[in-house]
Amino acid sequence: MRCKVIYDQPGRLRVRMGKHVFTKEQGYGIEQLAKPFSAIWDIETNPINGGILIHYESTARNEIFNFLATLKRETIPETIPTDLNVLRETDRAFYHKVAGLGMGYFLRKWLLPRPIRAGLTLFRAIPYLREGLKSILVSDLDVEVLDASAILVCLVMKDYDAASATMTLLELSGHLEDYTYKKAKQSLTQNLKLNIDKVWKLDGESLTQVPTSAIAIDDVFRVASGCTIALDGEVIAGEALVNESAMTGESQSHMRQRGHRVYAGTVIEEGSIDIRATARYDNTRIHHIITRIETNESLKADMQTKAEQLAQTIVPWSFLFVGATLLLTRNLTRAATVLMVDFSCAFKLTTPIAIISAMNEAAKKSMMIKGGKFLEGVALADTIVFDKTGTLTESKPRVEKVIPLGELNREEVLKISACLEEHFPHSVAKAVVAAAEDEGISHREEHDKPEYIVAHGISSRLNGEKVLIGSWHFIVEDEGIVPTAQQQKIVDENKAGYTSIYLALGDQLVGMVCIKDSVRQEVPAVIKGLKENGIKHIIMITGDGEPAAASVADALGIERYWSNVLPEAKADLIKDLQASGHTVIMVGDGINDSPALSGADVSVAMKDGSDIAKEVADITLMRDDLSGLIELRQLSTRLVKQINYSYTAIVGFNTALIFLGAAGFIQPATSAFLHNSSTFALCTMNMKVR
Repeated sequence: MRCKVIYDQPGRLRVRMGKHVFTKEQGYGIEQLAKPFSAIWDIETNPINGGILIHYESTARNEIFNFLATLKRETIPETIPTDLNVLRETDRAFYHKVAGLGMGYFLRKWLLPRPIRAGLTLFRAIPYLREGLKSILVSDLDVEVLDASAILVCLVMKDYDAASATMTLLELSGHLEDYTYKKAKQSLTQNLKLNIDKVWKLDGESLTQVPTSAIAIDDVFRVASGCTIALDGEVIAGEALVNESAMTGESQSHMRQRGHRVYAGTVIEEGSIDIRATARYDNTRIHHIITRIETNESLKADMQTKAEQLAQTIVPWSFLFVGATLLLTRNLTRAATVLMVDFSCAFKLTTPIAIISAMNEAAKKSMMIKGGKFLEGVALADTIVFDKTGTLTESKPRVEKVIPLGELNREEVLKISACLEEHFPHSVAKAVVAAAEDEGISHREEHDKPEYIVAHGISSRLNGEKVLIGSWHFIVEDEGIVPTAQQQKIVDENKAGYTSIYLALGDQLVGMVCIKDSVRQEVPAVIKGLKENGIKHIIMITGDGEPAAASVADALGIERYWSNVLPEAKADLIKDLQASGHTVIMVGDGINDSPALSGADVSVAMKDGSDIAKEVADITLMRDDLSGLIELRQLSTRLVKQINYSYTAIVGFNTALIFLGAAGFIQPATSAFLHNSSTFALCTMNMKVR
């Protein structure tokens, strides 16, 4: 298709192809066609005028024009909007409404004769008067009654400009409320979505990678170890250990095989299965969960809920002030001046604007937040609980020692350990396998099928004997392998500062592997910064043994920690802290952190955390750096201070207007102007959380 260049500067190109050259759905298709081009950073289409705006790598101008030259109207696919498209359209619709509202107000005031303005004002007032009357008929003295009364008094006094200004502000209030609700809802949906773009479709014996949206009911797709299941379905072949805590909250994984049902959002820890789809991508069980959450008012911050309640509660007091003014002064103009002061409008507007602005600022700093209530929770928290492995540490452990404890030599201990661990994609297992590879140790499989016990270890059989590898708790306490006095002495001498796993053959302890994980470089500064920003209690919680936990806690200056903690116990410890009156932030990254994350007042997941952890968490740090926690705390604290300042300003300024109006120093139009101006000023201030 031919296009006209409207703007052309390095890194930014705007072209126009003509009115209605492509449809809205084809516009989405153009954006999808641009995805494979790494030089294109962002692309936005406008089907009304055929416009395409492209942000690109400045050295790739020719590549961009070549891409545009390949577009043909008949071959552009029609696709559904992405999350980014929906967000953009929400923003665009809001800006158009606000611009139209402002333009309409000033054009009417400046261009239309007074009689026509009066007629239009009367016509615009009908819906407000009708809503106020409805509330009165059900004996409900609410904001609608106050709004209708203010407009009615202006009309009775023939102050049409004041009535028009009041209605314009009320319309703006409605648009802002709708906009902030939609933005919060879309942010939540985007955070919870699985975002699995493609799956492996099975046609006979051939595997083809296709878009998830292309999978129809009864199509078969394959999911392998470590991957998230994209669609609900029934297993028709293979077997896999599936972690279903995204659905059930239960941390224990389950074996799924032919005939079993599996659900989108669950994760395969081991194995591979072929699944016959029983639902499309937009009708899965997790999709219905998201829909229920989207309509849940609990996502609102308590501050926003209180603001809305206060807006309703203050209405009778406003009428009381009006009545008192009329009773004392016998002056309708003064009473009308007081009626023009609407506390509720400012309360309803300023708080959600501040919250959505803070969420947008957090997004710019690579922090994804699912609702305003979680920002408020961060500001109110006095305790933060960190998981150790992968959160405080780099999650890149390495084997430091391999110690024989029985008849096997060092090489045999490492060989068997690696042979068992290679089936499971967690960081400790990868460290053991990597150590064997580095030493050139071949570990051909000689054992039976291994069974993975979550947060404990692995059980299998080797040459007819039971073989176990895992934590001290698993080997000694759960499985009853009793170490000799000599073995106990060796263990005690070597375990300090390490995460240790133990190998048992038959009923004998035969080996010990000591693993160390480096602490993240930024953690000491983060802990110091959190304390400086008002966090009183910093706690570490880990499934690792006491020596490894003590070593990390000492290095970081963490005075309180828990070791040898199972996933269920982590959640219990969070509940105990809450029962003691603490507001708790939990920071974690693993599948075993999910119960604790879901139980905390605010939960934070790491960028490279498990899919389940990120789905459960209220906030996700999208960069691999814990310093975002300090920024999060500072942002949330500023938000609360700014909202409290707004409350004080609203009450102080509007109370002053009431007294000035009652005393006759200002007229209704002036009162409406000053009230509206102060509300706009506070809204503008709250567009950025300072």
